[in-house]
Amino acid sequence: MKFTKMQGAGNDFVLVEAGNSQRDWSELAVDMCDRHFGVGADGLLILLPSDRADFRMRIFNADGSESSACGNGLRCMVKYFMDSQVGNKRAAEISVETMAGIRIARIRKTDGEVAEIQVEMGKPGIGQENAPVEPDREDDAALDIKARMSRSITVLGRGLDLFVVSMSNPHAILFTEEPVSEFPLSEIGPQVECYPEFPGRTNYEVVNVRSRNLVEARVWERGVGETLACGSGACAISVAAQLLGYVDRRVDVALPGGVLNVEWDGAGEVFLSGPAETVFSGEWL
Repeated sequence: MKFTKMQGAGNDFVLVEAGNSQRDWSELAVDMCDRHFGVGADGLLILLPSDRADFRMRIFNADGSESSACGNGLRCMVKYFMDSQVGNKRAAEISVETMAGIRIARIRKTDGEVAEIQVEMGKPGIGQENAPVEPDREDDAALDIKARMSRSITVLGRGLDLFVVSMSNPHAILFTEEPVSEFPLSEIGPQVECYPEFPGRTNYEVVNVRSRNLVEARVWERGVGETLACGSGACAISVAAQLLGYVDRRVDVALPGGVLNVEWDGAGEVFLSGPAETVFSGEWL
């Protein structure tokens, strides 16, 4: 079985063009994503035909669980599609069918080559009830949104004031003055991911706000562990930071693997931009 290794800001994936073949993708994800006995990756991307879009995408985490959203994986898959014989190399937009709905990707080229991919990530949800963000909100409504986002928990004796945002997958975000590089994410992350108040587990982000247009973050992804970047996580961080009044509508999210850019108008779709690169191709025996 042929595969392609890809990465977006260090968030890496094994991509398989499946056609109409049927496999136990969860089991395959566990085997292929293993960094010692497999190819090594944060997740497995499955490219499938679609009668609703240019192609259909499925994403399986390294532990075999399936995710409904993955911004970096989506950009990597669009890059692969554009570079393949199947994709229209002149196209400026690509539509992708995902578990969270149809997503549109916009292609930005330099000298005829794909330089950057911007993807629609859908509308954010607020709090564990995944309530929509109301446009034109008054001050009291803004306070209500902040209250609905808030969740205070205690993990390993440490109190955490979290803000919960959904990007078709759940995110719990901690804004802190403690440098994210020194935060004990490997200890706290697994505890937050599996905290009883988060049904289905959650992604977890720790964030330093640097300016109105820049935040620095680290991510603990459910089903994976710490990753160098997370596209949906960057979007959730930007939404929470904007609703809290920390940042403007366009934000650079600096992650260990690189910088992702997020744009949000405060009510509609969230847009994610960043790099996507092919690393190598091979054959899984």
